[in-house]
Amino acid sequence: MGRKPALALWKLAQCLQFRAIGLTSTTPLTHNFQLTNLEQSRPNIYLLLHREVLGMFCRTLMTTVAAAVMAVAAVAQTTTQAPLWASKPDVAGFEKMVNDRLAAAQTEITQVTSLKGKRTVENTLTHYDSAVRQINSAAYLAGLMEAVHPDAAFRDRATEMVRKTSAAQTALQLNHEVYQALADLDISKADSPTRYYVQRQLLEFRLSGVDKDEATRNQLKKLIDQLTEQQSMFERNISDDQKKVEVTDPKELDGLPQDYLDRHKPGPDGKIVVTTNYPDALPALKFSKSDDFRKRLFEAFDTRAYPKNKDVLQSMMKTRYEIATLLGFSSWADYNAADKMIKSGTNIGDFIQKLDAASRPIAQKEFAMLLAEKQKTTPGATEVGDYENGYLSEQVRRAQYNFDSQVVRPYLPFTEVRQGILDTAATLFHVTFKPEPNAPAWDPGVETFDMIESGKMIGRFYLDIHPRPGKFTHAEMIPVLDGIRGKQLPEAVLVCNFPVPTADDPGLMEYGDVVTFFHEFGHLMHWILGGQQQWAGISGITMEADFGEAPSQMLEEWMHSPQVLASFAKHYKTHEPIPADLVARMNRASAFGRGLFVSQQNEYTAISYDIYKDKPENVDLDAVATADEKKYTPFTPLPGTHLYASFGHLAGYSSAYYTYMWDKVIAEDFFSQFDQANLLGGPAPMRYRRSVLEPGGSVSANDLVKNFLGREQNMDAFQKWMGEEFAGQERAGK
Repeated sequence: MGRKPALALWKLAQCLQFRAIGLTSTTPLTHNFQLTNLEQSRPNIYLLLHREVLGMFCRTLMTTVAAAVMAVAAVAQTTTQAPLWASKPDVAGFEKMVNDRLAAAQTEITQVTSLKGKRTVENTLTHYDSAVRQINSAAYLAGLMEAVHPDAAFRDRATEMVRKTSAAQTALQLNHEVYQALADLDISKADSPTRYYVQRQLLEFRLSGVDKDEATRNQLKKLIDQLTEQQSMFERNISDDQKKVEVTDPKELDGLPQDYLDRHKPGPDGKIVVTTNYPDALPALKFSKSDDFRKRLFEAFDTRAYPKNKDVLQSMMKTRYEIATLLGFSSWADYNAADKMIKSGTNIGDFIQKLDAASRPIAQKEFAMLLAEKQKTTPGATEVGDYENGYLSEQVRRAQYNFDSQVVRPYLPFTEVRQGILDTAATLFHVTFKPEPNAPAWDPGVETFDMIESGKMIGRFYLDIHPRPGKFTHAEMIPVLDGIRGKQLPEAVLVCNFPVPTADDPGLMEYGDVVTFFHEFGHLMHWILGGQQQWAGISGITMEADFGEAPSQMLEEWMHSPQVLASFAKHYKTHEPIPADLVARMNRASAFGRGLFVSQQNEYTAISYDIYKDKPENVDLDAVATADEKKYTPFTPLPGTHLYASFGHLAGYSSAYYTYMWDKVIAEDFFSQFDQANLLGGPAPMRYRRSVLEPGGSVSANDLVKNFLGREQNMDAFQKWMGEEFAGQERAGK
């Protein structure tokens, strides 16, 4: 979930931790493109989210007339719902929609605070939850438009509205009267989801400082508003700083596929321009035979938003430290972990060490293979630069595993992949997808689909799949509407940046692109299937923030299935299905590099933890980034780069980047419960849907895990996944 991952108010204190704007976590693709695992060679997966995170989703609800939208949302037993908008609003219309939502929320809050007499679920919680829904809808709308609207002036106004909706969230978080009203509720006879909802909200209220004195609450409000602005600036700096590398010698692009070369013709001055946008940068870093060119491109990629974001990040660290200490915590890392599965900053540090111990032996074996490959052209080499990882990994796969990742691309034309993912999800989750042709949207390329079960609409999603100037550059799911049973259907947008198919170009995708597509679609299914709750505050992905990536990471595994691939991976010219032996070689090659991948993820996790576990004045950002890369990976950092400046998750997930590996452990544990010979069949898919996805945030994530596994998660399946490449050698005693 890039700028992204978090939801506004899926937990009250969430805006302290994730900006209400979408997965506002720009993956550290600075290094993500070099991940050695085949499916990690594109911007995505464990990183993006997304807008990052699901911990910072600011989404959108757009209808031409806000009043009409509210009327639709109030319909009992909703079976249909007006699309996001009936026609494109101008900036004034957009701002009116957001303001109308915020005004409606204030009306609901007044109903809560002005009540005299005994408080009940009906006269208190119902109005409180309506306020949450209205503020969420406003925040979703503002965040979506900031991320995807084609017009820069519109995006600028959306940024202002993001600040306004965040201020409304903060005001509710710090409203002592609302907190006291919920605390006074007698929920002893309420159903279990309602009891859990109220208890969870009271915890989040306390973590927001609502029980502090008025002076402290006022100081917190000031700091939170300040943090919202800093996060927004950090993310916009990344989006706005597209860098370009000029190529004067076409031989520097030797090794790149022909369709890439066709899209990068020399200009009038004879120069070829390669940008740091993912569709440009990632293939070049993976396939170009020119070491010098890859080094220049890597340096440009890893200096995006520098030096601007160094100052912004230092300001964010200071603001977060002040918030944490005001609330009685020793660090932001401890504060940020208090309402999550992991519980404390110390536990994050322990998890980092466990990952290091688990991955290091495997990563060392894989690194030795990379170094041997480099020594073929550089005899006597003793180190591998971080910028070389992607290229050398590809060469190892070709030499050691008889697999060239370009060979699979002809079987992955965009249109067929999109339909294949829709079909796979429909079969797995027992639903159907109905397109809404010609539905208006913010861009002509956006597609709209209704999600149907047993003939009844249960949600809607929008696919905004291709890159364009000013659009969020990673991949993420952005919520649009909270699902509320009988009142409002859940909606969300899938924002990606995959190649555009044309009459002359089928938009061939890399394997990693398709994995990213599956990953983000997992978020989409989680949002909609979990969005059938009684309350907006527990709808969708609203459990502890460090669980949100597990379902999407698990869905990535379907890309290893010959059964699934054969259903849609067909050659764009011959229409022949992908050969079984190619899939087998691809899977074996994809297992190579998992130890290195985990070591790099651990590097990012350590950076996010180390800069937030201490006083800001004690943190040297460049020293931390360099030290953690050297400590947790075997790669040599490229001098002059500044990873943290474009590591958007440091704004969103902040100290909680561990979530990706934490959830990968859970995802592999989940995946082990499915029939490996028939991933789409048997009882596991529906049991998983019922026990993990459908509850949304109505129970603790710890309970979701135990309800499906019959126990707490462990690292056994993860360890097996990570070491799969060498399992045969170990059995043979090698």
